[in-house]
Amino acid sequence: MVPSYLSHTRAILALGLPIIGSHVAGMLLHVTDTVLMGRYGVTELAAVTLAGSCFFIVFILGSGFAQALLPLVAVALGKGDETEVRRDARMALWLSLGFGLAIYPVFWTSGLWLLALGQEAEVARLAHDFLHIAGLGMVPALLVMALKSYLSALGRTQVVLWVTLAAVLVNLALGWMLIFGNWGAPELGVRGAALATLVVQWVTFGIMAVYAHYQRDLRRFGLFTRFWRVDQAALGRVFRLGWPIGVTGLAESGLFAAASLMMGWVSTVALAAHGIAMQVAAMAFMLHLGLSNAATVLAGRASGAGDVRGLRQIAISAIGLSFGLCVIGIALFLSLPVTITALFLDTDHPEASEILALGTRLLALAALFQLGDAMQVMALGLLRAIRDTRVPMWAAAFSYWGVGIPASAILGFTFDFGAEGIWLGLCLGLLFASVSLMARFWARAPRAVIGA
Repeated sequence: MVPSYLSHTRAILALGLPIIGSHVAGMLLHVTDTVLMGRYGVTELAAVTLAGSCFFIVFILGSGFAQALLPLVAVALGKGDETEVRRDARMALWLSLGFGLAIYPVFWTSGLWLLALGQEAEVARLAHDFLHIAGLGMVPALLVMALKSYLSALGRTQVVLWVTLAAVLVNLALGWMLIFGNWGAPELGVRGAALATLVVQWVTFGIMAVYAHYQRDLRRFGLFTRFWRVDQAALGRVFRLGWPIGVTGLAESGLFAAASLMMGWVSTVALAAHGIAMQVAAMAFMLHLGLSNAATVLAGRASGAGDVRGLRQIAISAIGLSFGLCVIGIALFLSLPVTITALFLDTDHPEASEILALGTRLLALAALFQLGDAMQVMALGLLRAIRDTRVPMWAAAFSYWGVGIPASAILGFTFDFGAEGIWLGLCLGLLFASVSLMARFWARAPRAVIGA
């Protein structure tokens, strides 16, 4: 029994470490914008923080179809059905493309609805400048997500990692050039950050699409051959599994976006400090998300093959790994909050000391929800491996919107705890989600096989 758990642990790490690396690298695309804008201006930093949160909400909603590819491809491989792999992947790309095109008007009108949500006029204006450019990148961002899921489910995680790392470096160089007007470029500020990200997204999609279609061992899937042909059965399968994943992600990201909006009601300094602390916490979350993705792939293959025992062992191994990372993350957040927060600031700025003090306190609070955040994303990954997405969607939505957001509002404003109260509400929502979703998985795991 012990050797089985060890072998599953090694398999999760072999698949999960490159996925973690690609998630961290993907997050660095946003971190580089935050770091650069933190050295450009506090108002600009607050605007990009707010705009990034809004873009991320929409992206998460649309990425459900891409994320559905992980369990769908894994289960198809477990059953030995390569034709189904190709069919599902194509339709996931179709749905991702359609969503990206349909949603752009939301970004074009962002200035109006940000003002309606109570944001300061200058912050709303700058956030609109960012979003009406960055919104053009929703299509390539979603297509890249679909290709990442496709390649990861096929075990091609190394290429996903290296392409994403290269994208970070290009984004940093372009951002440095366009935000500050270096190397002979015009100084574009927040628009420069958006333009740099847009270029990187399209280039990344092009590279990954060429690899997925032409790589020798992947040619047999014929991913883009007769791409224009609709496959109604596969389209329905991806849609049915994907939309609850998107709504679940929307519920969770909406929790954090609501916190950003509430921080804007507190002050610009609070919003800037919140953005820094959230970036750090999100980087830690990428570790658990990568393990969750690996667990989805491996547990999905076990489910497709009808291997109940393997499914349970993979789940226990993945949960154990995620818990161990939680302990390390909590220790770092509690022992080095000042050092970590200072990395994102120009300490010579007049408001830097206020942002540093508040960001340090928020980062210490982030340690409180590490365990809940890790366990809820692991539970969601395992539930997706057994194609269970609708009930988890409702459980997550209640946890985040029925518990987390009201708790943040009450603690932050009714009890006047301010920024710290808003973050305590986040903790409560995540902890509630982790308990309910884990209970759901272990109630269904003994009978949740697809290929049997």
